[in-house]
Amino acid sequence: MGQSATYNKNFLYGAGFVVSLLITFTIMILFWPQIQNGNIIKYKINKGKVLKNISHDLVEKGILENEQTFLLAVKLLGYEKDIQAGVFQLRDTSNNLAIINQLVNGTPDMMRIMIPEGTHLKGIAQVMAKKLGFTENEFLKLSVNKRFIEKLGINSESLEGYLLPDTYLFFDGDSPETVIKTMVKEYHSFWTQKMKNRLNDIQMSERDIVTLASIIEGEAIYNKERPVISGVYHNRLNIGMKLQADPTIQYIISDGPRRLLNRDLKIKSPYNTYLNKGLPPGPINSPGRESLEAALFPDEHNYLFFVAKGDGLHTFTINEKEHLKAKRAFQKIRREARRKKKI
Repeated sequence: MGQSATYNKNFLYGAGFVVSLLITFTIMILFWPQIQNGNIIKYKINKGKVLKNISHDLVEKGILENEQTFLLAVKLLGYEKDIQAGVFQLRDTSNNLAIINQLVNGTPDMMRIMIPEGTHLKGIAQVMAKKLGFTENEFLKLSVNKRFIEKLGINSESLEGYLLPDTYLFFDGDSPETVIKTMVKEYHSFWTQKMKNRLNDIQMSERDIVTLASIIEGEAIYNKERPVISGVYHNRLNIGMKLQADPTIQYIISDGPRRLLNRDLKIKSPYNTYLNKGLPPGPINSPGRESLEAALFPDEHNYLFFVAKGDGLHTFTINEKEHLKAKRAFQKIRREARRKKKI
């Protein structure tokens, strides 16, 4: 055998040995044992957290015993930027590969969160903060950030009214920014071309409609009444009559919701529709799809007044005389209810 053949043979043996050594080293690092206590461990990764922070957390939580081999294993697999944000249930922490696989390919926990129609911005902030782990103030601060609101395509100083009520699925650990963007995206989905065309037909702005819809949301319990109530307010707007909407007063009192008093109707505020004509400056809650649609498509009628009947429905009337009669009937029902309560 010539020198060249011998050299090639030795080279191949050497290369094979090196490859074998690298494979052995890689397998050893990937399957390096970590702490396995037999329990399911809940671990949260916030968005923007870098690999080094994650490895430190895992050490502190008693998941990693050898941090360096974990970091090396992640880098060997090329997963430095593939670890997701969210809350994970780690079921197997016996070795590096098992932990990495759950953080990269596992599905973070999701939470189903329902926001009812008519919820105020502060109420939404409270629910989301409690469920997802950030602070209420973080959510509210972002909700009045003008630059952030502009980027969302909303023409308002606040996101009051523009976070569409619905049942949402969020990852445990999602940020306020993610939550708000998701809710505003759902709001934008309401505005189909048909809805946008309707704005031109009735000569109202998107903000006008959201504001009116929020008042309707505050008044109506049953969907069948929403277009009727909307018609009353449209009629009043058309003749320059004050809206005199109780939900706008509930919005400005500090101890509501409660039964309104005469002095409440005299509170000086641009939101007081008993003192000011036209719509208030902006929405007073987050209206649902039904109220938004009712604001755009009111029933056509001659009603100018309505009063509660005590069963969630209303009596609608065309003049003040009939309205006062309906009001007395409701007051009688209320007195009777109080009497029975005392017995």
